[in-house]
Amino acid sequence: MTNDVKVSIRNLYKIFGSDPQAALEDVRGGMTKPQLLEQRQHVLGLSDINIDIRAGEITVIMGLSGSGKSTLIRHLNRLIDPTAGEIRIDGADILAYGEEALRQLRQERMSMVFQKFALLPHRTVLENAGMSMAIRGYSREEYESEANRWLDRVGLGGYGDHHPFQLSGGMQQRVGIARALTSNSEIMLMDEAFSALDPLIRTDMQNLLLELQNELHKTIVFITHDLDEALKLADHLVILNDGQVIQQGEPQGILLNPADPYIEDFVSDINRARVLRVRSVMEANEGEVDCIAGEVDHDDTLEHVIAKSRGDTSASYRVMKDGNQVGVLDMQSLVRALVPTHAAENGVRASMSD
Repeated sequence: MTNDVKVSIRNLYKIFGSDPQAALEDVRGGMTKPQLLEQRQHVLGLSDINIDIRAGEITVIMGLSGSGKSTLIRHLNRLIDPTAGEIRIDGADILAYGEEALRQLRQERMSMVFQKFALLPHRTVLENAGMSMAIRGYSREEYESEANRWLDRVGLGGYGDHHPFQLSGGMQQRVGIARALTSNSEIMLMDEAFSALDPLIRTDMQNLLLELQNELHKTIVFITHDLDEALKLADHLVILNDGQVIQQGEPQGILLNPADPYIEDFVSDINRARVLRVRSVMEANEGEVDCIAGEVDHDDTLEHVIAKSRGDTSASYRVMKDGNQVGVLDMQSLVRALVPTHAAENGVRASMSD
């Protein structure tokens, strides 16, 4: 993983309607999405989006239906062109690409995993997995070994001669992931890729994606409306509402420090003990510490520490990373982190007024 920006999105707007450029001036002047629809009969899809997508990370873009997340991801491969703004990949402005450069971007540098699998029913699993290479002119003999390699990697070894209708939904989505990996693309776009799956299968697919990512370090843009999924997968989380970025950053930081009431409501029902990690609430400390009850890993969940402590709120733990002490976690800090920010603030105000 690096800190290099792979995809840079700047001042991106998308307005749907007969005269989007005229409507753009109204939006820049402060007109809201409902006002734009009522007064101009135009739909505001995206408004002033600014995001850096870093190489080797999973950037999750999430929001409720109509928030603009699927519209945004389709700008990255120019299935949709913006009304205004800039999209750069490795510094190059893809909005200036001609037909040939755009075709190369879609075929070689980006792959897409769809919600509804998008497999060709008349093609075998192997042929579907090798489709990206076939489109680039490779014969079956040339792509077969690479496609079989990734089918094996996603747990579908031996299924190459089957057809999609013979597979479960989870297995079909594994074919979709194998197809994206066979393309050897730098960037994977995943649009609600797991939302059509049953909960247990969905969890398996999330775990598979994380396992593959630990090995491959792809640049992944993942769209979801599910906050639990977003918090599990994201290195960088972007939350949209009505086509605008409400908050973005490291997921643990967003959960601990929601930017406004909308985000507070969004994260209010999350099981914080299951999601928050020790590294987010510990005190950095590499020195000797007295009265330590034991050691925990910096990436352990707070739920794990609670179980380890057996409810002892006086305990403190040495926090370890790769065999070295990086901090100290006391149980009182852990307990405070379990209380949502606005609730904690209300508690402070109430105690001051007593």
